[in-house]
Amino acid sequence: MSALAGFRRLPVRGGGGAMPRKVGRAGPEGESGRRAPAVTAFVVFQGKGAGKGPAEPGAAAGPVAAAGDGCVRVAVRAKPGARSSAVTDVTAEAVGIAIAAPPSDGEANAELCRYLSKVLEVKKSEVTLEKGGKSREKVVKIVVPMTPDEVLEKLKKEASS
Repeated sequence: MSALAGFRRLPVRGGGGAMPRKVGRAGPEGESGRRAPAVTAFVVFQGKGAGKGPAEPGAAAGPVAAAGDGCVRVAVRAKPGARSSAVTDVTAEAVGIAIAAPPSDGEANAELCRYLSKVLEVKKSEVTLEKGGKSREKVVKIVVPMTPDEVLEKLKKEASS
C-alpha cells in the first residue's frame, strides 16, 4: 500500500474513472468549492443469450433475418471438407452447412454460395458472402424478394431430406 500513499478512492463524479486519484487541499469539490454532479452509469451486460430476439417487429428470429435494404441475411456455420454439400442442421443461432470443398483459396466460400443458390432456387449472382471470409461463422446475403420465413422453410426442407 505504500505505493498508493497520498491517494484515496473517491466516488465516480463527472466522468472520472475507477482509478484512485490524488486529492489536493481543496478536497473532492475542486478549486472552485463547487461539487461536481454525480454520474449514474447503466451497464448493459451482453452474454450468450443477449440480443437473440428480433431487432424489429416482423423480423424473423433465428439464423435468417430480413435486411433493411430488401435483402435476406443467413447466419451460417460452415463445415468445409465434406464429401458432399448439404444442410446439416438449422438451429436458433445458425444454419449448419457441410461444404464439399477444402477451406483454402476461397474454394469453400464459392461452393457455399453456389450450393445455397441451388437450394434457394436463385441465381448465383444473388448470393454473396457478406462476413466471415476466413471464419466458419459466416453471414450470407441473398438479394431476392423473398421473406426470411420462405428462406428458412427451404433450408429446413433441405435439412430434413
